[in-house]
Amino acid sequence: MTPSQDIDGLYAAAEQAFFSGNHDTARTHADAVLHAQPEHAAALHLRGLIALEAKEPGGAAHWIEHALRVRPDPIFCNSLAVVQIRSGALADGAASAQRGLELASRLPAVSIDTSVLAFNLGVALQLNDDMEAAEQAYGSVLASNPAHSGAHNNLGLVLNALGDVEAAIVHHRRAYELDPSNLEARSNMGHMMLAAGRYEEAWPHFEYRWAALGNNRGERGARPSELPVPQWLGGTAAKQDGRLFIVYEQGLGDALQFCRFFPLALSHFPTVGFNCPQPLRRLFEDSFGARYPQLKLFDDIPSDWRDWDWHSPMLSLPMALGIGLQHLASAPCRYLRADPQRAGYWRERLAQVAPRGVPRVGIVWAGGKINAHMDGMRSIPPAQIERLLASPRAHWISLQKADDAAKELAPAHRPNVTDWMSEITDFADTAALVESLDLVIAADTSVAHLAAAMGKRVWLLNRYAGCWRWLRGRADSPWYPGLRLFNQAERGNWADVLAKVIDALEAEFSAREPH
Repeated sequence: MTPSQDIDGLYAAAEQAFFSGNHDTARTHADAVLHAQPEHAAALHLRGLIALEAKEPGGAAHWIEHALRVRPDPIFCNSLAVVQIRSGALADGAASAQRGLELASRLPAVSIDTSVLAFNLGVALQLNDDMEAAEQAYGSVLASNPAHSGAHNNLGLVLNALGDVEAAIVHHRRAYELDPSNLEARSNMGHMMLAAGRYEEAWPHFEYRWAALGNNRGERGARPSELPVPQWLGGTAAKQDGRLFIVYEQGLGDALQFCRFFPLALSHFPTVGFNCPQPLRRLFEDSFGARYPQLKLFDDIPSDWRDWDWHSPMLSLPMALGIGLQHLASAPCRYLRADPQRAGYWRERLAQVAPRGVPRVGIVWAGGKINAHMDGMRSIPPAQIERLLASPRAHWISLQKADDAAKELAPAHRPNVTDWMSEITDFADTAALVESLDLVIAADTSVAHLAAAMGKRVWLLNRYAGCWRWLRGRADSPWYPGLRLFNQAERGNWADVLAKVIDALEAEFSAREPH
């Protein structure tokens, strides 16, 4: 056997081991190839793939870039694009995918499905928020491969981001039809149908929300835990004395929005349990405890399910209860309450700082870190919110819990801004403070749900093509009669939104002067 045959055999063994999932053996063989022939392009590329599987993106990029210097190859470009996308170098990922497409057009002898490169180009552009270019990239994928389920699904997300929710539904539906295992597409279809107001049609698809959004531990695509009692899907309980346990999921804002269905669940079951997150525990006790003693709050889901006959994920309640958009108007709109004693304490504090006759307006400008990409879209930079806080028409009460120094206001003396949030420990405290406010202006956060569910007037600062729960093209919300939407007219433009809010404040409160 010649030395070249030895190298070929070693490389073949490395490649076979890699695709068999034996990455340590693959690394050993690939390193042996590179020891004998340091410029072996295929082995350099394979070494990069091994590093990628080992979650070493820096090392993966190093090896694949070396392979490309040895031999420009569209396949290597595609691998590098994947590495860069996964590491967050999105502009570099788009450039690598584009280079691969250009190489493929010049090297027809190289066997590669260019739709793979075009798809990864679309992914990089989409994640980098260049939606118009991403739409073109996914369109080129579908032009050559109309049955590409992933491209249909991602194009649906892009079209929704560009404001065309009905076109998004078409592509998500097609993605799911082409590949019924693509449950993310089914989840996305449900979310888009909800955004379009097609609630009854949407809820069965929304049951697959875990595929796109993950569970309450932030694990994307994690299936919900299997529970030993059946899920309640509606209708009369199997037993007259049946007991339902509602399982918390997603985020605190979702719990504040969907806890309105607790009383309806109690109309079907004599006993209902709920594993209540600690930040909501006192608030829910204040709001439901005296009125609904059959509602039992727990710290965690049961370890022993013998006391329960059914379960329901919290966001599955509307499907089980048959909730359509038209039913929301008849649901209780003031279902959360502040403890009177705590509210009285904050009322006295406010009287000491807010001039008599000046409206007291709560303000929240940023969300939390559960989803960094979404948080970036829904949050308003502090430098921009300063313009609103300069308005003399209100005494501003900060309701913002900043989890990041970048979300904090710049140090400044603001006689018309009060911040007591360091004294707020949970949502019961927040509710007590909100109780004495005339208005709450908020980004799309849990505080907006809290204030609106208390019956307070809320002006919600809503990103372009925002969350499904605010529908599309509306200035009001069927979920909360006292909520008014100030929607972005174009992606990322908060300046126009804030200008409209300032005008609305002027119109609302100009007649009120301190005295």
